[in-house]
Amino acid sequence: MGDGLRIEGATLAQGGRRLLSLDAHVAPGDVLTLMGPSGSGKSTLLSWLMGDVPTAFRAEGRAILDGRDLTGLPPEARRIGILYQDPLLFPHLDVAANLAFGLPHGGTRTGRRAQVAAALEEIGLAGFGPRDPATLSGGQAARVALMRVLLSGPRALLLDEPFSKLDAGLRDRMRRLVFDRARAAAIPVVLVTHDEADAVAAGGRVTWL
Repeated sequence: MGDGLRIEGATLAQGGRRLLSLDAHVAPGDVLTLMGPSGSGKSTLLSWLMGDVPTAFRAEGRAILDGRDLTGLPPEARRIGILYQDPLLFPHLDVAANLAFGLPHGGTRTGRRAQVAAALEEIGLAGFGPRDPATLSGGQAARVALMRVLLSGPRALLLDEPFSKLDAGLRDRMRRLVFDRARAAAIPVVLVTHDEADAVAAGGRVTWL
């Protein structure tokens, strides 16, 4: 197990105005929840962690994941997964191919098919592999998006209000699924939300920006 995610001296500014300053340690399996008004830099901080800060912002500080300094690394080398409000499934691929996209390269075709089938069963969607993503309900699409991220083997997970568009019952189930999987995989999670119920479900530290 690694050391988790350390955020050291992170500052974000836009047009000379400082938006936020943050130091934090998120242990493996723990959740750091970031709350605050729109425009406070919450989502931009997630972009900074991903290595993809919009050009309108200036960012400083270091992010260290499992002892590895991420400074200067491109997004694909950081091994960080992210979920957004929308599932962002590839419309030209069926459900199985969307999941297979998350798998690391290599392995046999049979082995990859078996991994996808097991993943679908785990999220209660056995047999959904050939389905067009457009035919999925919001909750089903959210589960596929989550599993696609997890199949990529991330060492940290970022959540940018991924529950906000789900109805109350689905929201509870998705929260449990996401946080239980993160704990089981011992990966640190950073959650951005406006919903205090998300923060309660996540447990852990809440930081207001």
